[in-house]
Amino acid sequence: MAAANPWDPASAPNGAGLVLGHLIASGMVNQEMLNMSKKTASCFVNFTRLRQITDIEAEIYQKNLEIELLKLEKDTADVVHPFFLAQKCHTLQSMNNHLEAVLKEKRSLRQRLLKPMCQENLPIEAVYHRYMVHLLELAVTFIERLETHLETIRSIPHLAANLKKMNQALAKMDILVTETEELAENILKWRKQQNEVSSCIPKILAEESYLYKHDITMPPLPFTSKVHVQTTNAK
Repeated sequence: MAAANPWDPASAPNGAGLVLGHLIASGMVNQEMLNMSKKTASCFVNFTRLRQITDIEAEIYQKNLEIELLKLEKDTADVVHPFFLAQKCHTLQSMNNHLEAVLKEKRSLRQRLLKPMCQENLPIEAVYHRYMVHLLELAVTFIERLETHLETIRSIPHLAANLKKMNQALAKMDILVTETEELAENILKWRKQQNEVSSCIPKILAEESYLYKHDITMPPLPFTSKVHVQTTNAK
């Protein structure tokens, strides 16, 4: 049963209640002041919240520890977990049984290895024939490209030197391209000059023919050959 509030005038009469009733009757204390005294102090509320936060943080820390333990167990499951240990034991037992069978049949296996395998076929179930066809195609392709793959693997250590040579070859190619472009430009200029000279030759020949008919002599042109000038003077 809850204890009586000594500040409540309605509770059982005692010294504190009588004094409080006298103060209320005299007007020195009112009901609002009594209600304020009943409210919980804010500091206690903060203490309660702080305790709740501490409990939550402790719970979070505990959960993080559990998560870390689960991660560790997952990482080391193949070493310490009974299920994986049982699988490893089963594998080791199978290998042991196989080795025991090999040792028991050692003499027959040795004779079989010494016997030539020519003109013998390996039995393959019909279900796997199509896979064997595909496998043989892959094997033939691999054998055809084996030498190329080996050359590629052998060239890996010399890759830096090959790249350097390639860069030098590209630089030389750029120089040759530039020289070829200049040569092409010179050829076009020379062809243009030749076309101009060719177009002037008939005109020059016509003028010389006219001068020859009228016995008119003119100084030789700079592009007229010396032999042609001497022939004209002789005539």
